[in-house]
Amino acid sequence: MATRTVKKASAPLDNSLNSVLLRGRVSSLAIEKTMPSQDRVVEFRLVVNRDTRTGVDVLDIGAWNSKARRIALKLKVDDCIEIKGSIHRRFWQSPQGLASRWQIEASEISRI
Repeated sequence: MATRTVKKASAPLDNSLNSVLLRGRVSSLAIEKTMPSQDRVVEFRLVVNRDTRTGVDVLDIGAWNSKARRIALKLKVDDCIEIKGSIHRRFWQSPQGLASRWQIEASEISRI
């Protein structure tokens, strides 16, 4: 009697990538916040030119790790910087109900 080999169906290959590289100009001084979880984040905004050079985007940046927080707190308005990180959607409970916003989580920040 012949033995049959049964192959299991494999999960589809996940080619997802959440990686961001931005270069732009700091548009607001960094502010350090302590979250209800006691995690600390330093937040600021970055102005980035669009590829078409017809406008700009202003992006919310969050520095969560200690090295990125230290660097972010030393930034000045109009500093040109490069950020490596990822994009995240943050949720919280506001007086009007559940709220959210997109934020770039900076894992590395450097002046250029």
